Amino acid sequence: MSPAAAPEILRYSAFTTDPAGGNPAGVVPDATGMGEAEQLAVAAELGYSETAFLIPVAGRERTYAVRYFSPKAEVPFCGHATVASAVALAGRIGPGQLLFETPVGAVPVEVVADGGGALAATLTSVSPAVEAVAGADLTEALAALAWSPEELDPDLPPRIAFAGARHLVLAARTRRRLADLDYDFERLARLMTRLDLTTLQLVYRESAEVFHVRDPFPVGGVVEDPATGAAAAAFGAYLRELTGVAEGVLTLHQGQDLGRPGLLLVELRAGDDRVRVTGRAVRIPD
Repeated sequence: MSPAAAPEILRYSAFTTDPAGGNPAGVVPDATGMGEAEQLAVAAELGYSETAFLIPVAGRERTYAVRYFSPKAEVPFCGHATVASAVALAGRIGPGQLLFETPVGAVPVEVVADGGGALAATLTSVSPAVEAVAGADLTEALAALAWSPEELDPDLPPRIAFAGARHLVLAARTRRRLADLDYDFERLARLMTRLDLTTLQLVYRESAEVFHVRDPFPVGGVVEDPATGAAAAAFGAYLRELTGVAEGVLTLHQGQDLGRPGLLLVELRAGDDRVRVTGRAVRIPD
């Protein structure tokens, strides 16, 4: 009996058209037959914040079961790996509608090509939720970040937001506070594990529609995620809950402080609680 063929592994960077920008993700376009341990080993070897493992669903065109792994563990949902996977698939089977069956539910993704031929993917989140954060947990998070309560934006209070994964949203009063990120990795990881958080969504509001964001990700074994689609979706739900804005498009800049700039567009639609996140992706040369 011949040994099983090694899985094909693609490398893409999401929320950018520059392979040196955005957030790198691994994509295994056909993970049929791969066990959880093998998937985790591939993700750990790649070292990206997440790798997506896709299995085509028999009898259902353009539908894939998807699991996501960080170098340390499985995560319930990952936006940037979803965008990367959708663009990678569209490069093979053409733009159009895809359906990803993820551990948190069905996530539709539409891929379109612009006039220059670049591909962009829009994911539609599962139904989101926003909840309060306990005072003691907020105090611990600020201590791990070495932030003081006075450095928070009083108009954007802390909340835990979910749109496929849980994120603690903290808004900085100044861009300088956001740029100066030097946190206690192990302390923050312990808090996040206890609260079942995937990242912290740290934000600075430049205007009503433009934000700068950063995402510490110690529970995934990564100091910082350069561009985070799941957190962007959760942040859209957060803003709708806090401000009452029912529709519009938000622009999120992420990765600038890491030297990997990325651009995420977050769309809210009236009458639909789900959040749409759009970004481009590009293959990273081997």
